[in-house]
Amino acid sequence: MTSPPPSAADHSPALSDTTVGWVEESDGRGTLGLIITCLFTIFLCTWVVIRPRVCRRPLIRVLHKIALFLKTLIAPEFIAVEGLQEWSQARGVVKECKELTGGSLKLVHAFYIGMLALRYRTPRGNRVIWPNQYTWLLRQGLISWDEHEKWGLSEENIRDKSNADGTAKLIALGQVLWFVAQSIMRAAHHLPLAQLESMTLSYVPLFAITYAFWWIKPKDVLSPSVVELPDISEAERVTFESMAVSHAFDDEGLGKQGSLWSIWSLTPRVFEKEAEDRTIQDARHELSQQSEVFTAPRLQRSTVLNEETLAKYTAKEAVVAHWDPEVYHSKILWPINCLFGASFGALHLICWDTQFPSYVELWLWRASGIASIVSMLVFMLV
Repeated sequence: MTSPPPSAADHSPALSDTTVGWVEESDGRGTLGLIITCLFTIFLCTWVVIRPRVCRRPLIRVLHKIALFLKTLIAPEFIAVEGLQEWSQARGVVKECKELTGGSLKLVHAFYIGMLALRYRTPRGNRVIWPNQYTWLLRQGLISWDEHEKWGLSEENIRDKSNADGTAKLIALGQVLWFVAQSIMRAAHHLPLAQLESMTLSYVPLFAITYAFWWIKPKDVLSPSVVELPDISEAERVTFESMAVSHAFDDEGLGKQGSLWSIWSLTPRVFEKEAEDRTIQDARHELSQQSEVFTAPRLQRSTVLNEETLAKYTAKEAVVAHWDPEVYHSKILWPINCLFGASFGALHLICWDTQFPSYVELWLWRASGIASIVSMLVFMLV
């Protein structure tokens, strides 16, 4: 808590000669009540909005949800971007499967598949069926949408597995509306907001847009739908398995599958696999061109583009993250999402003239808010 607003005689509106410490609860508000209200609002909204992927092991499931919770607290802007990209992928699956399913495959089905909830049995355990693999099976006529109930894709089954709590949603909505109304009333009566209050307000727009993207996405699904693949030829199986976005989330006890480090990983999306495949294809093409130039004609056929050579070639350019091209080139969704992200820093600047114990803390607060705004605007424009 800080002291009352300084007088005009003060050297700066953001500094005060005295700093108020702990304030006991009274007819007004005390320090403990302020802290509890803000932290409860942040916790409740964060816990309600997150939608973790499906993890079979209970320990991994709990730790992954906690990790997602912490990442949402630390970087709510990027969680909003993840929500947008997952929604974009789900919408893309619906469009691709529209003719194949007669329009019966909806967003809830696409989200369910995208959160690794659909798997197929293997001799060692089970593997994830990624959205592009499911679409391929439909397109090849190897499965039919008429069998979707056997595959655990009926809306009733998905809703039954989803553990979305309507009571928690109502409590979170009521808490947020009450908190925002209280903050507006304080501003209307020219009463200052504490820094913790402005920080709490800054989460609200990002939680709102993330929740909008994940509105239909199932929540806290405990177990996947495990199916048997249809009878397919060896060539079809090779093609199908090559389309897997990642094997890190399979349940076969291989490599780093089930590793505790996986709890921090965001769920990979199909466009990342497509970008990786394009990079490899371009590398193969360029290497083949180089071999034609520098290798004698009789030796050209012996040139082998093995995985080690390809890995060294593609490693020359490090890729931090891929962006969904449909989202990134959108003239509406991407700017809106970035502007919501910029609101996180902008709402911190409500405390631009709030009292701080020193100029250093004052300008650190201002600089952090401005940096947050600028970074999101850069994401929007570049």
